[in-house]
Amino acid sequence: MFHLKEKNIYRIFEISVLLKALDGVLELIGGLAFVFYGTTNHLILILTQHELLEDPQDLVANFARHLLPTLSSSTRLFAALYLLSHGIIKVLIVAGLLTKRLWSYPLSIGVLALFIVYQLYQYTFTHLWGLLALSAFDAFIIVLVWHEYRYLSRQKA
Repeated sequence: MFHLKEKNIYRIFEISVLLKALDGVLELIGGLAFVFYGTTNHLILILTQHELLEDPQDLVANFARHLLPTLSSSTRLFAALYLLSHGIIKVLIVAGLLTKRLWSYPLSIGVLALFIVYQLYQYTFTHLWGLLALSAFDAFIIVLVWHEYRYLSRQKA
């Protein structure tokens, strides 16, 4: 049976992994949105219409309305493939972790480490603090996954 400490660590592990699953699902939705660009462009026009009627200077609504039409088809394709591949990978890894498949632990550590490397690489160009926050969260998940992997390995031995 879990010790109280292990039980708390496992709860944090579960919550973190579920947040990563949510991130993956949102990336899948975003990727599909880029695949169905025409529908997305129309949807953004509909979603921002009410806000712009209330406040024609709304920064977010204006940004969304003006950004999408300026994206080239190759940029949209890259964004779609990037988001879809990341989303699929994250959802599959989360499924493995939540079903306690031992192979998924080292795989998720490797994949998250690659995500961190890529995010830090992107940070050198963009200086977006969100990439640092996401990298820190991924590093935190790696520590939790490693802990859980060691715990499960000891239990099975």
